[in-house]
Amino acid sequence: MRIAVTGSIATDHLMTFPGRFADQLVADQLHTVSLSFLVDNLDVRRGGVAPNICFGMGQLGGSPILVGAAGYDFDEYRAWLDRHGVDTASVRISEVLHTARFVCTTDADHNQIGSFYTGAMSEARLIELKAVADRVGGLDLVLIGADDPEAMLRHTEECRTRSIPFAADFSQQIARMDGEEIRTLLDGAMYLFSNEYEKGLIESKTGWTEEEILSRVGHRITTLGSRGVRIERVGETPIEVGCAEETAKVDPTGVGDAFRAGFLTGLSWGVGLERAAQVGCMLATLVIETLGTQEYALRRAHFMERFTKAYGEEAATEIHPHLS
Repeated sequence: MRIAVTGSIATDHLMTFPGRFADQLVADQLHTVSLSFLVDNLDVRRGGVAPNICFGMGQLGGSPILVGAAGYDFDEYRAWLDRHGVDTASVRISEVLHTARFVCTTDADHNQIGSFYTGAMSEARLIELKAVADRVGGLDLVLIGADDPEAMLRHTEECRTRSIPFAADFSQQIARMDGEEIRTLLDGAMYLFSNEYEKGLIESKTGWTEEEILSRVGHRITTLGSRGVRIERVGETPIEVGCAEETAKVDPTGVGDAFRAGFLTGLSWGVGLERAAQVGCMLATLVIETLGTQEYALRRAHFMERFTKAYGEEAATEIHPHLS
């Protein structure tokens, strides 16, 4: 199964604030917020939703196709991804712009405040998916992740025109999109990914009810934080999968991307939706235990041991052949 993942390619500048953001906010002064947080540390990490997802898929033995735009400073990042099983040949390299930057501060309650500089990401709108499909012999699924908004719209329309199944995954970009853009991006998607907050925002901005949105997509997949994930389809009982127990909560950045990586890889293995979601939740647990979105190591025996503990022998028996 050939899966292309489109989305931002960026480096993450991650900082930790030892206090709580909530303690610094004055309720009747929120319209004039001016705050500076003294942070304990700074970690510069590889990031961007598309490479994060592709890295996880590569760790699970997949061969994901990364589609996005990066700057002329991408060579080292490319080498890292190539070494971890990611096809980077379809990444567009800007001649004048830096790779995008995500700057994020996390507080003691794991709340986050972030800013994103687009940089070379603005050139993603120039990428034609047909060229990607021709190079790899066709595409079975395209995940359209948070990216340059025009690129997201272009990729979605091209998938519809060329009858390529696609997954809609707005994540960070949903805040700046209007209802019409969101309606365009989700209508006809095979999979619609969001977290609980984004789910409500999608319904609010589109003006569509839960039932109307579900009628327009094949599967609605909502991540529920520490409660796992819910998968909904028209006329079917929802599937709910809990999280595997973590050893520590180190950093939540990239947890959603890891879930998507595991879920998409499970689909490529041909396992059912529940199993795919379990793989996604297990991979997400590895990420929350690690500082950085691509710093975890997937040791197969260790992964299977923890997967078995979380989801049982029957589930483990089904996925083990794909990881051996």
